[in-house]
Amino acid sequence: MNSAPDPAGIVVVGGGIGGLATAYALATTGHPVSVLERAPRFAEVGAGLQMAPNATRILRDWGLLDEVLEAGVVPRRLLFKDALDGGELTHQDLDDDFVRRYGAPYVVIHRSDLLAILARACERAGVEMVADCDVRDVVPDADGATVRSRLGERRAPLAVAADGLHSTLRARLSDDGPVCSGYVAYRGAFPVADLGSRIDRDTLRDVVVHVGPGCHLVQYALRRGEVFNTVAVFASPAYRRGEQEWGGPEELDAAFAGACADVRTGLESLWRDRRWPMYDRPPIPKWTDGRLVLTGDAAHPMLQYLAQGACQAIEDAHCLAGELRGVPRPEWTDALKRYETERTERTARVQNTARTWGDIWHVDGVGRLLRNELFRRRDPRDYRYTDWLYGG
Repeated sequence: MNSAPDPAGIVVVGGGIGGLATAYALATTGHPVSVLERAPRFAEVGAGLQMAPNATRILRDWGLLDEVLEAGVVPRRLLFKDALDGGELTHQDLDDDFVRRYGAPYVVIHRSDLLAILARACERAGVEMVADCDVRDVVPDADGATVRSRLGERRAPLAVAADGLHSTLRARLSDDGPVCSGYVAYRGAFPVADLGSRIDRDTLRDVVVHVGPGCHLVQYALRRGEVFNTVAVFASPAYRRGEQEWGGPEELDAAFAGACADVRTGLESLWRDRRWPMYDRPPIPKWTDGRLVLTGDAAHPMLQYLAQGACQAIEDAHCLAGELRGVPRPEWTDALKRYETERTERTARVQNTARTWGDIWHVDGVGRLLRNELFRRRDPRDYRYTDWLYGG
């Protein structure tokens, strides 16, 4: 595929969840769209993904929520426990009252399943999807952008950078780089039938988070309850010492050595041959350069503690498409600025709150005792900490 089919089509650089969500949203508002993906195929790595109502409302509006519900699981509640003694700290019911308050359900889904749903939606909407196409540069100007890839050059009225945490296109707007948190994640997703006594069947109904000193463990079911997802995250002493190799399985075991029996059992459900260091970047106020605009992790990579990375990317897609809907192309630059203004403040708050939330999860000593007491005193019907995030 060596030529651009439509020189007037918007080009989305990056075919992950954020890129495909953006492509679909733009295509359904009448814009021709192409997605250029560096990898040989459109695929996601990792395992589970939590989709809060601020994202599932949009998926419903796009006509995709039924597919997401069919592929995923609607958990009974979010349940927080202490990783050391196993005691319950607080919970959030995800029942009918929760759905009525926020207008959509909380869903957990495998990353690859969500990507496949978005890919099929893009195909139905006529999006051109080009894999194995490494974009080397985008040169924006007032009227469009020239996208340079290994397949040649194409002219576009707009280029959307959805190329993730390590975005090369972000460099046109900021000289920052990914910031390592010093934490590393191990994940695992195994058929429930294969786990036997390693799983408490009642756990399949909840998203369970065990928080502990410098570590936490998250578990929930995926794929209609047929697969069990586990994520273990911990602070690496080797990273703090400045060592080149850090976060190995021996550090994983040491980090959770003092944890309760349920957490230690959960460690048996991890892949130990791969790990994911945890990075984010600081918020930036500028997301546009002429007709180049950032979205998703290219704009606002965040730590995982609020489970909002994909949710915020979907919000970006919805907002960008809304700002461009019905707007003549000569006025797109103003529309992009409106998108930038609306999204930068919100995503900066999510990024900063995720960092703070991680600190709260991982305290020790007196801090842990105070956190646990405050969590236990919380009324499960107290929505003050989620209204700003999940609300319309």
